[in-house]
Parts: sequence; C-alpha cells; structure tokens
Amino acid sequence: MSGDDYHRRTAITRLAVSSTDESLLRDTIEEWKQGCQIAVDKAWMWCHSKSDVQQLAYDGVRENTNLGSQHAILACHQAAENIKSCISRRQDGKKASKPTYTSPTITYDSRTMTVFPEKEQVSLTTHGDHSRVRADLVLPDDKDGYQHQYLDSDEWEPTESTLHYRNGDWYLHLGFRKPKQDAEEATENGTVLGVDLGVNEIAVTSTARFFSAGELNHKRREFERVRGDLQKCGTRNAHRTMEAVSGREDRYVKHVLHSVANGIVEEALEHDCDGIVFEELDGIRERLPEAAWHSEWAFDRLYEYVEYKAEAEGLFVETTNPKNTSKRCAECGFIHDANRPSRDTFECQQCGNRNHADYNAAKNVADVSLRREQQSSRGRGVSQYALKSGTVTPNRGYTPYSTESEAESTDKSHPQRASPSGRAK
Repeated sequence: MSGDDYHRRTAITRLAVSSTDESLLRDTIEEWKQGCQIAVDKAWMWCHSKSDVQQLAYDGVRENTNLGSQHAILACHQAAENIKSCISRRQDGKKASKPTYTSPTITYDSRTMTVFPEKEQVSLTTHGDHSRVRADLVLPDDKDGYQHQYLDSDEWEPTESTLHYRNGDWYLHLGFRKPKQDAEEATENGTVLGVDLGVNEIAVTSTARFFSAGELNHKRREFERVRGDLQKCGTRNAHRTMEAVSGREDRYVKHVLHSVANGIVEEALEHDCDGIVFEELDGIRERLPEAAWHSEWAFDRLYEYVEYKAEAEGLFVETTNPKNTSKRCAECGFIHDANRPSRDTFECQQCGNRNHADYNAAKNVADVSLRREQQSSRGRGVSQYALKSGTVTPNRGYTPYSTESEAESTDKSHPQRASPSGRAK
C-alpha cells in the first residue's frame, strides 16, 4: 500500500529510562545527528528522493558513524525529507539554507523499535554493537488516556516514530497506522450533521450540541494579561518567559480544539450521519471579528482535526456557502436582517420561530449543503440532516426518530444549553 492508503495517528508518551540506558540513547542520538548531516552534505544540491539520497550517502553514513544498517537508511531518508522541504520553501519564495542537525531526536521504525502493549514497554535499537534497551511507557493509570485506543487495538499497528529528549525527560512520539477501508456506498437517505462556528460558542451542531467558548476566552485573556505584564518588564528573561507563555497558550488551544473535534465526530456517529458540513472558512475571521476564542489559525485547525478524525470513522467532511445562514429561518426559509436581533437570539419575523441563533445557523448550513447536493452530480447520496430528535429533508420536512414520540416539539423550541463537556442537558 502507498502512504495514502493508511490512516495515521501519533500518540505521545513519556518513557521511564534507566541512567545506563539514557547514556546509550543519548550517544545514539549523537550518532544519528552525525549520520543525517553526512547524508545532507553529500546530497545537497544533487538529489532529494529517498532512494537517491540512500544510494549516494549510505556507505558514508555507515563508515563514519556507529549507526546500524537500518538507522543509516533512516538517516538518509530523514535527510531527503529535509532537503525536499528546503526546495519547497524556495519554490514558495522563502529562504532555506542547508539543514543542520542539533535537536536531540531520532527516528525509529518497525525494524528498530518493538512495542509491547501488554507490558506497556518499548524496545529501542542503540548504536554500534550495543543491544536494544527496554523502557516503560508512562501511560495514564485509568485507561482513559487517548494512547490506549491505539496501543490496545488490533486495527492500529506501530509505524515510524520519533524519540525526543527535552528538559531532562524522554518522550516517544509513537506513530500508528491502519489501512483505509473503501467507504460504504451512501444510500439515498444518507444524513449529514450541520456545524456552525460562532462567537460565544466555538461550535454548535444541528443536533443542538453546544461547545462553549467561555472557558477558552477566559484562559486566553489570562495569557494575554501575563504577556502584557512581561512585555512591560522588557528584560531578556521576560522575553524568554513570554515566548514560553505563548507556547503554553498554543498547546492549550490545540487541546481544546481536539476536544471539540472529538465531540463533533461523536455527535455525527451517535446520530448515524454519513458526513459533517461546515460553513466555508474563507473570510470567516471577517464575519466573526469578535470571536475571541480563536487564534490566527484556530478555525482552520479545528476543521483539520474534525476532517482527519471523521475520515478514520468513514465520514466525509465538507463546507458550504454560508450566505444568509445567520439570518434565514431554518423552519420557514424567510430571510431578513431583523430575524437576528442579537448575537445569540433568532426570531423569525414571518413564522415567529425563536431559537438560539447559532443553532438555527447550524441547521441552515446542513440545509444549504443538501440543496446543493440535489442540484449536483456528486453522488453523496445524502438527503437529510440530523436534529437531536429526528431528521429534516429539504422540501419534505421533519421526521422524528421512531423511538421518540415528542421529538418535534423538542427540536423546535429553544435548544437546551450544553454542559461544560458540550452535551446538552
């Protein structure tokens, strides 16, 4: 299979390494950096494919380092990837000089690393004639850590991974992969989940699941206050601390976005959806200038997280034109600026429908996508969108789930507010 035939994930875990093994691993990393540098020096301005760099530099790496044969190959491949990245940057008009290797990191693959999930251990090849070292994976005790979904699964197999040494600790970025399955053919009654991105809510689904931005906004204001205080100091140490604070903020935002993405995909699966539909992201920062929860890249990053998590579950993800989704009534279709008297409130001036504005917009996002589906030849096979208690088909209306008799009134009243986890109570 080619690389595109696999779903890929990375699980990061700390390693418990003995002092003797730590010395071996640090020496191996030094050999690795030297091997990568030798390969780059030989191939720079000559070639950049993995096979060509390996043919040109492999013997030099083996002769001048204590790396084993497989790690010599991996060093050549690492050099090829870095050279190719430099070429790409130059083609984009950016500066890119010959790579140098200083970071304490090394690549492992299935031949140089063995994972023992039952024992929660990993075996790693070291340099020269030394045998492998074994280290314990430091995993959450309660089995709720995301790493377990890959380590304990027969579907996911370990693949190329990277070992990092930072701040006195060892971290293994474990790579996993599983073959992509041919997507099941959608039926003519396929279902989509609509998602609207907002200001006070990070996201709202057509099934009335709300992901509040309140805590994230509070945290970002705190980070901003700390950065402001440090900036007033103006010292070199304050500048370094400010960079560290920005790094913590980015990691926190990514964590929140991952949680929201997981929740959106869970919602789609729970309601038997075939796909997830967002509004188009182009120009969204201009449409939502007061969305304090987003950083420069947050909208795109959330979409990317949902996309690859949904893909692993066999769901498609796409966008649709957001025109009028904020002021169109999802019940009667009436469009008017006055339908949205405030940021969070929707009141249709024609049929009297009152609802949360972002929830109304999420249903419109799904509706617009389905109407476009009817007019195109894409063949998704979707014809309805999911609500909390039923489905809606454009032109045919609402159908409650067979297990809920009171469904229609539930969805057409004000949606219930979500708990901090995002689940409506």
